[in-house]
Formats: sequence, C-alpha cells, structure tokens
Amino acid sequence: MKTVHSVVLAGGGTAGHVNPLLAVAQEFSRRHPAATVSVLGTQEGIEAELVPAQGYSLEFVPRVPLPRRPSGAWLSLPQRLHAAVSVAAQVMTDTSAEVVVGFGGYVSTPAYLAARRLGIPVVIHEQNARPGLANKLGARWAVSTAVTFEGTGLPHAIVTGLPLRQSIADLARARSDAGLRSVERAEALDALGLDPSLPVLVVTGGSLGAQRINDAVAGCAAELTAHAQVLHLTGRGKTAGADTAVAELPSERRSRYQVREYL
Repeated sequence: MKTVHSVVLAGGGTAGHVNPLLAVAQEFSRRHPAATVSVLGTQEGIEAELVPAQGYSLEFVPRVPLPRRPSGAWLSLPQRLHAAVSVAAQVMTDTSAEVVVGFGGYVSTPAYLAARRLGIPVVIHEQNARPGLANKLGARWAVSTAVTFEGTGLPHAIVTGLPLRQSIADLARARSDAGLRSVERAEALDALGLDPSLPVLVVTGGSLGAQRINDAVAGCAAELTAHAQVLHLTGRGKTAGADTAVAELPSERRSRYQVREYL
C-alpha cells in the first residue's frame, strides 16, 4: 500500500456528507498515522461543529451553492466560485496534498476544480441514491468514484457502501453480544433521560431537520407519550414546536418526550 503523506477531504452542509467524511478520515489516520489530514468545509455547515470535535483541522471555504434554475444568482456565480476555488487551492498547496477526497455539498465543487487546476487526483464518495450536482461534476475527471447504492448513475462507480465511524461500527458489532448490547442500551437510555421500561420512538429529519415531520410528531405528543417515549431530533433552531408540545403534556409525562437539535 502506497504511503500518503497528506490528504484533503471536502464535504459539508449536512451530517449526510460530514459523517462519511469523518469515517474516512479516521480510517486514513489509522493507516497513515504520520500523515496530514485537512478538511475543507463552510462556516455555516454542521462540519464547523463536528470536524474540530473529532480533532481534525477544518479550513473554511466560501459557500457557493449552484443555482438549479435561471436567476440573478448566476451573474455573481463566476466571481464567487473563483474566490472559493482559490481558497481551496491555497489549502492544497500549503498542505502539499497528494489526493483530494470529496463527499459532495457546497464546498466540494470548488475543491474538485482546485484539485483539477493543480493536477491533484480526486476521489469521490456519493452517499445518496441520486448524486448531487457537485459529485456529478467531479466524477467527470475523478480517478475513482465510490457509491453507496447500485444504480446511482455516476460513471465507472464502485459500490463500497457507506463508510461508518468507528463508534458506529463498534455499536453494530455489539449487537451480536446480548450482554454487551444490554449494557450499551442501559447506558444510552440513562444518558438520554429515557425510561428502560418503555418503548422508544426516535424521530429525525436529518441533521437539518424537517419541519413537516417536526410538526406532525409534535402534534401527536399526547397520544405518543401515552404508550411510549419519544427522542425527537428536530434540527438546528427548530425545537420550538416540540418544546411547546412538551410543555402542554401532563407533568408526569413530559420526561417521555425528549427534544434535541442533533445527536
């Protein structure tokens, strides 16, 4: 296996991009402990919180969404994209990057273009069944493209599945050990303030949340907590409706509806 001294990972906006990025970063660090791992992301995305928490260097690149329909945003796109590409290229130059691995999201397009300009190989991972615009673009010249699902529609793609962080892989392995699974479950329920004697309904619309799901579930809070307990992950800044629903529950049932922005 060739030794790689420096890699730049690009992806962000949602946990769907960031979590597989972190999984690859962890595995890369395990295989190449002396190598430099740098991550490109945006200040607005969830990567600004998750990447530094895992101990990786995060370099901010200006957010450049690609307009999906004709609009005035197209007029400023070349200038904004040029600025973002320049920032990404500078990071790659400063870190002597040997490969760029992209996971999609706003930051990936400038990363792919910067790598192409500098002659750095690009590897892509697409998490979704339908590829995003950034990965569709980057796949045109990527040296390797990995996908989670058959039929994703990117050229010369290899089905690898979804990279999992070590903590998630460990939990998956724990499922084969009934004793360990029981301990893990008890510790998790305690940490989340949940009752081990009641069923748990987990509600999530992803790291950004989904307002329609939030509204629908919060509207059923009384019915749900009569039979079970709810762990509701609303997305950042979207707890208000669920918090109101909890406040309207009988006091003895409020602990059965736990609200978090993200876990």
